[in-house]
Amino acid sequence: HVFRTLVVDVPPVESVIRDDRIKAVTLTGSNRAGEAVAAVAGGCIKKTVLELGGSDPSVILADADVQAAASECMISRLSNAGQSCIAAKRLIVVNDVREEFEGYIVEKMSAAVVGDPTGPSTTMGPLARADLRDNLHQQVTARVAEGAQALLGGELPDPPGFFYPPTALTNVAPGMPAYEEELFGPVAAIIPVADEEEALRVANDTIYGLSASVYTRDEERGRKIATELLEAGGCFVNTFSRSDPRLPFGGIKQSGYGRELSALGIREFVNIKTVWVA
Repeated sequence: HVFRTLVVDVPPVESVIRDDRIKAVTLTGSNRAGEAVAAVAGGCIKKTVLELGGSDPSVILADADVQAAASECMISRLSNAGQSCIAAKRLIVVNDVREEFEGYIVEKMSAAVVGDPTGPSTTMGPLARADLRDNLHQQVTARVAEGAQALLGGELPDPPGFFYPPTALTNVAPGMPAYEEELFGPVAAIIPVADEEEALRVANDTIYGLSASVYTRDEERGRKIATELLEAGGCFVNTFSRSDPRLPFGGIKQSGYGRELSALGIREFVNIKTVWVA
């Protein structure tokens, strides 16, 4: 067998999927693309794996190491300029530690050096395209107009380049798209909550379910929350969400189905055949 990479526009993709030589399809992309690919593949009765969007929550409980949690959230949120499906997007903070957390997250995001990604001192580069940056900025300005507060950033820098500054929004509330949507860029949406119960309810109050994380000094409690209470394909305790080739990766809800990576990822695309010899 020969592996080939085909660079094709959208219209020919359907004919590629329908081709009898193609036995299965995997997609990493938007929900809209996932719906289209799944519809075509389903019409051909072909196996699919979909890894789609996320609105990944990070839950910071009252007993968390707040400075460490802020550092982890900053690393996750600014990874690849925030253009990561599993980057921390909704930072759900219990009110007892909210002010402390906001101080640390602003301090750490402010320290990012934005610029030429080949520069030795640069820690964050640009977004992929101008339209992505413009859409992100529209999301930010709309949220501020709706009542969110910009603690940091939120302003378009002067050209050239598709750069967007590290931005922290707080007082993000239900009904705002930042509460529900995926902000695909270096924008942290801080959602204050009263207690752990509300934090977990808010974390699960999304159509997505790719990854989630929880920060607490009570490791046993953190393990229980990750195992039993958070609704996501991957849950992390006291660290940010990530992928590892040794572990299965994928989501639930509108974040897709099936798994990539690890032995489970390989088995998505093999015929698990039963052979019975009498």
